[in-house]
Amino acid sequence: MKVKKIRPLSGFLLWLMLVTPAFAELTEIDWLELMPASDLALLESLPEIGHDGDEAVTLPDEIMTGRVVPEMSGVSGKIAGFIVPLKTTQDMAILEFFLVPYYGACIHVPPPPPNQIIHVTYPSGFRIDALYEPVWVSGTIEIQRVEHDIGTAAYVIQADSIELYSN
Repeated sequence: MKVKKIRPLSGFLLWLMLVTPAFAELTEIDWLELMPASDLALLESLPEIGHDGDEAVTLPDEIMTGRVVPEMSGVSGKIAGFIVPLKTTQDMAILEFFLVPYYGACIHVPPPPPNQIIHVTYPSGFRIDALYEPVWVSGTIEIQRVEHDIGTAAYVIQADSIELYSN
């Protein structure tokens, strides 16, 4: 039986084909892609909200139902947002959090609509210096409702990686 030797160039090309997907640029996911067109139209038709008075701000019940975009299930990529910690270790590594599109969401009333909150788990945990620092979360989006005292998420991601935001 004759053994065929792999030439250095063909070996390099084989290696390149195997590692290229790992370095490929992730698709960037926009928050508005998670909102059905009907919800987006409702949101855009709202009057401008002032923050001068004591009047409570409420969003239409229709928007708060958490309707989702079915085509987003199974989409892999990265999305930028802010962290609302839900579960940490004793040394403050964040294991579970809500990812939201703007700083202060879920702290101020009302929380964003469920289709604008993503429940993220990252079992290896990570640390961040300040919650006002945005992050990139990479992973695959799935449709799943997660309810918590501070808000309800319509989507989940088991994060592959989390890093500080940079564009």
